[in-house]
Amino acid sequence: MRSDLVVIGLGYVGLPLALEACRSGLTVTGLDRDAETVARLTAGTSHIGDVADDEVAAMRAAGFTATTDEGVLADAAAVVVCVPTPLSAHSGPDLAMVEAACAAVSRQLRPGTLVVLESTTYPGTTDEVVRPILERSGLRAGTDFHLAFSPERVDPGNKHFGIKNTPKIVGGYTPDCTAAAGALYGKFVDTVVQAAGTREAEMAKLIENTYRHVNIALVNEMAVFCHELGIDLWDAIACASTKPFGFQAFRPGPGVGGHCIPIDPNYLAHKVRTLGYPFRMVELAQEINTRMPRYVVERAQQLLDRAGRTLSGARVLLLGVTYKADVADQRETSARPVARRLRALGAHVVFHDPYVSQWEVDGSAVSAAPDLPQALTEADLVILLQQHRCYDLDEIAHHAPLLLDTRGTAPARAHVELL
Repeated sequence: MRSDLVVIGLGYVGLPLALEACRSGLTVTGLDRDAETVARLTAGTSHIGDVADDEVAAMRAAGFTATTDEGVLADAAAVVVCVPTPLSAHSGPDLAMVEAACAAVSRQLRPGTLVVLESTTYPGTTDEVVRPILERSGLRAGTDFHLAFSPERVDPGNKHFGIKNTPKIVGGYTPDCTAAAGALYGKFVDTVVQAAGTREAEMAKLIENTYRHVNIALVNEMAVFCHELGIDLWDAIACASTKPFGFQAFRPGPGVGGHCIPIDPNYLAHKVRTLGYPFRMVELAQEINTRMPRYVVERAQQLLDRAGRTLSGARVLLLGVTYKADVADQRETSARPVARRLRALGAHVVFHDPYVSQWEVDGSAVSAAPDLPQALTEADLVILLQQHRCYDLDEIAHHAPLLLDTRGTAPARAHVELL
């Protein structure tokens, strides 16, 4: 049976995309190499926080199927690749999963098919890596099949913006490729933005996240010296935010996490280095944001020292170990290096997170605190790392003997200190 769309990679990007396409009436097939993911979706169970089980059931009722069989690609009018592109510390972006997905598409490619890459990567990937693999089929991009790049803009946990109402950038190998990609997304996305080409679309994604990365680093560095100067940075930011133009508020924290901010700017830095230039802005931002967990631990030591305690042997409760509020996602969470450093200095670390029942750091389990009020009173120091909406900051500040708030929202108390 011919599919209007085959989505390769049914993770946090691919599954919401497939869901929205199903809602629009398209016939959608999901292709994933993980048999367990396919089995769960076939049984009607979601593995993604932003997609509920009943939504998976609705997808299946609309004709959605999930499979590990690449043969479904032969009957696809369009294919969207949504596989991970992790970053290697030594060799830059790891495109192995993109290359494997494109090789599968190449083996099944038919004339007239539209192929879109959504996986975040460096500028030039669609043309320099994806196109040659697809053309092993004997077909030519822009002539025999359409090729485009469209950056994913998924924000896990965001209740206001999803696939449908977030503008979709498309950039094709040729103008006709751009038009074909725009026509596909236009069926289930409210606004389609046409880029000049694939490289511009690839660059747009990196600009978005590099902008956030650099500005977060700016306020993180300000947090360090403002503490030394006795300046309430949170109040200063609130005051600056009253300016109706020329300013956007960013706030400090224990580091950066997730699938985009700590990773994506390094794709751009990797590409710039191939030209023989250092990308000093991104490299410095990475250095500042990476050192914030260590700074959090330094502040924790100072708080305990002033209370006549040492960090070694202290019971430290971490609140919120996910990378952002109100999600279960732990990718690149700054809580992990904080816990690692605390343990290295002899602290007994426990955690509480309503979205995480079990948590490990370097393969070693961290004790969970099921009863939050009791855990607060038993701790020598509480560190708020992630402000989930269910946390009552007044109650936490009331029960915690010492509280280090890395999110700047706890009420002013003698035993409470903001980062």
